[in-house]
Amino acid sequence: MIQLNYRDSKPIYEQIRDGFRRLILSDSLSANEQLPSVRELASRLAINPNTIQKAYRALENDGYIYTVAGKGSFVAEQKAVFDNRQHELLEEFDEIVTKLSFLSVRKTDLLERIDSLTGGGGEE
Repeated sequence: MIQLNYRDSKPIYEQIRDGFRRLILSDSLSANEQLPSVRELASRLAINPNTIQKAYRALENDGYIYTVAGKGSFVAEQKAVFDNRQHELLEEFDEIVTKLSFLSVRKTDLLERIDSLTGGGGEE
């Protein structure tokens, strides 16, 4: 399910969060599917339950999962997940385009790059 790399500079909770995000976005985990409990996953990965809780909290804040008191954590509906991810990526895109414009990259160069990445079939 989730693979941890203890040599990675990325914190363990982020690796767990990213692992679940990949599973959710690839549809390996379906909407409303229950995630392992914090204790169960902590035991399986041999890490502190607080680390799992932190990852689950981040996933919930990002809209990937929801929690039902006394029942556990569940995968959110795909539309909400995809909408959240699209919003995140568009914000990153805006930041990158802003930085590139500060570096005097021309708009036409950016548009050509977008066309080449999308197969040139983009609408204007």
